[in-house]
Amino acid sequence: MDVVVDNLGFIGRGLVTTVRLTLLSWVIAFFIGLLLATCRVSPVPPLRGAATTYVTLVRNTPLLVLFFLFFFGFPNLGIQYPAFPSAVIVLSVYTGAFVGEAIRAGLNTVARGQAEAARSIGLTFPQVLAIVVLPQALRSVVAPLGNLFIALTKNSSVAFSISVVELTGVSSRLITRFAQPLPTLFGIAVAYLLLTYPSGLAFGALERRLAVRR
Repeated sequence: MDVVVDNLGFIGRGLVTTVRLTLLSWVIAFFIGLLLATCRVSPVPPLRGAATTYVTLVRNTPLLVLFFLFFFGFPNLGIQYPAFPSAVIVLSVYTGAFVGEAIRAGLNTVARGQAEAARSIGLTFPQVLAIVVLPQALRSVVAPLGNLFIALTKNSSVAFSISVVELTGVSSRLITRFAQPLPTLFGIAVAYLLLTYPSGLAFGALERRLAVRR
């Protein structure tokens, strides 16, 4: 384990990069998902169709393919960003599709009568969503959103494929330099565990706090 102990600073910088990548991507993905879920239940057919197409295409495309397409393919169209912003964009776009489906499932758990009652007193569709439906829907999908956050933390490792030096990128460089894959990968696995396990506990506590008493 000397390779891990002697390179804790380098591993720590990779850990910070993973955290930044995860948090930035999650914030953007949440708003993308919120927009997609709203469009999926919208009374406007073109919005429903566009959101459905987005979700279908993104969810059925491997994440690695999206990384390569954006980072290596899009520059041919004049769209080019550095590695870290590219990773944030791809992870946000990908995770947003799953977040949108989770939120849509939550929207479907809210009794239709509540929305109808809200419309009967003159609330518009956006007001019904913002005031009546979404607050209840989000409370019911804390656990699925927590699972998606943990999945995003692990999916951030794919950013290594475009040379982002996060935890997996750190492990690759250490293995190349010291040729000790077992202790290196074990140390990196522990680092991921230090990120994902507390996240699971936090979302579990939030779920219990927001649980609807029946």
